Amino acid sequence: MEKSAIIGKSIEPVGKITISCDKSQRILVCGKTGTGKSYTLGVLIEELSNFGEDIVLAVDPQGIFWTMAEPNQVTEATDKLQEYNLLPKGFRVNLLVPGDPLERYGSSDIISELARRGLFVQGLRLNPSDLSPEMWCDLFNLDINELQGIMLFKAVRLCKKKLKNNFLIPNIADQIIKLDGLDKTKEALLRKLEMAEDWQIFEEHQYREIWEILQPNAINILDLSVIAQGRYGLRNLVVAVLANFIFEKRTIARRREELGLATDMRKVWLFIDEAHNFCPSGKSTLSKEIIIRWAKEGRQPGLSLVVASQQPSAIDSEVLTQCGIRIIHRITSKEDYKAVNALSQDFLDDSLVSRIKNLTGPGQTIMIDDEKETAVQVLVRLRQSNHGGGSA
Repeated sequence: MEKSAIIGKSIEPVGKITISCDKSQRILVCGKTGTGKSYTLGVLIEELSNFGEDIVLAVDPQGIFWTMAEPNQVTEATDKLQEYNLLPKGFRVNLLVPGDPLERYGSSDIISELARRGLFVQGLRLNPSDLSPEMWCDLFNLDINELQGIMLFKAVRLCKKKLKNNFLIPNIADQIIKLDGLDKTKEALLRKLEMAEDWQIFEEHQYREIWEILQPNAINILDLSVIAQGRYGLRNLVVAVLANFIFEKRTIARRREELGLATDMRKVWLFIDEAHNFCPSGKSTLSKEIIIRWAKEGRQPGLSLVVASQQPSAIDSEVLTQCGIRIIHRITSKEDYKAVNALSQDFLDDSLVSRIKNLTGPGQTIMIDDEKETAVQVLVRLRQSNHGGGSA
């Protein structure tokens, strides 16, 4: 039986609009603030969660998706959802918090209340060994052809060679001390590593398989609102490490599947809200390379990607051009119109821009599907879960 996510209904002619979930997809959701971009993202996440077959991981820079653990309390929710044979409900949520959740949220009361509302909250620590030597240099913006970059690259490489996955930041520091080089170079690197320990996002005790923290029967929400982006791009670092790890493991799993061998690594849907911050046009970030690779090469290993932004023009074109499905809410910027129009295929006529301008309210969108060669106006269905995207 075909798995199809119900997004909503078309305006004219009236009919349910769906997206196939039987294969890997690349989807763009865009629209200016207040038009329903994050709401639509939540609908897609709900649909995937209802199937319960693939792992769902949502990158949440604003801290708004945890409310999916609670049912929709809107008065007319029950009646409107029955049209789609759905009911209001809360979903199982696995809330991933970089670092110590107690320190990040600042109060045990918050942790207790989240648990009371049905969320499973767990800290996420990055394994230092999951960063390549190049990533360690990029993290500190070091050139691998200059003294500090050369020394750090060598130290991490030696750790990987001698200790495999079982090394922490102090092990890197020990290797730096042992290497030949200027004391001032070593001191500068050791200060950087001390700073990295102070970020409290790296594992301090032993290697922990990232796959262990992802729950296949829950919506995995990565709450990045608890850490500042900062000059070192810590949010990008977390996304880069997770995405690289999942890509590698799913590539191995896909090979096993093709050979008829058993694997417990399910396919993965990665949702990235505010995607222009993680894969920006015209500049580099720690997460950009893996997101582009996920978009271009992730289909074969069963990796789907959904990127959302109020500024589609600010997302790198190498990701945008891979999005065969575009869900476009109202946009107003000339640059955004230009970026969306540049993705137009032969089956689209010149009226696309005017159709987008005619979208009037939240939840109204133009959904373009390149495979079906359709561009239809859609009213996004009501959420089953509570939407947390409102202003204070």
